[in-house]
Amino acid sequence: MPKDSEIAEGDIEGVDFALVAYREENVWHLEEIDEELLHDLDSFATQLRRYPGDFGSLGLASVDEDFFVLVRVAGDRTQVLLSDVTAATEWPIARSVVETLEIPMPDDVDEQLPAGDLGIVADLGLPAIDMGAMLDDYELYPDEVLGDIAHKLGFGVLYDELLGVTTP
Repeated sequence: MPKDSEIAEGDIEGVDFALVAYREENVWHLEEIDEELLHDLDSFATQLRRYPGDFGSLGLASVDEDFFVLVRVAGDRTQVLLSDVTAATEWPIARSVVETLEIPMPDDVDEQLPAGDLGIVADLGLPAIDMGAMLDDYELYPDEVLGDIAHKLGFGVLYDELLGVTTP
């Protein structure tokens, strides 16, 4: 098992971006958050709790252009969605999600499947069935799926601006 310093360093190097989205008085806000806090789910959730939105806050992290972690915190409640459970074999943040969900660790031959709560943002307008359909499109990169999620929830323009995404 790697030491904590090795976990943090390895995870940080692969992080594409980490964002927090929250809504206050029906206005969405989106900010970058410290990628150094992405070495495990608890650290990520603790950082998100600093942003008190009308519904809590939503963390979006893309790692190594390979998978994403979506974390929603509201008070003591934490919900999580990992786009690809097989990422737990290589990435500490994904391993932390799998351990928190108390599901078996995947092996190298397992297929790419999401883990966690597909209904993580259902009350905000993206039903679990639609989230599942988005995750079934293996051709999309994590930032593209997260961008689609952001647009469906209403902060897509902020997402595009923050990440420098140009739309045709």
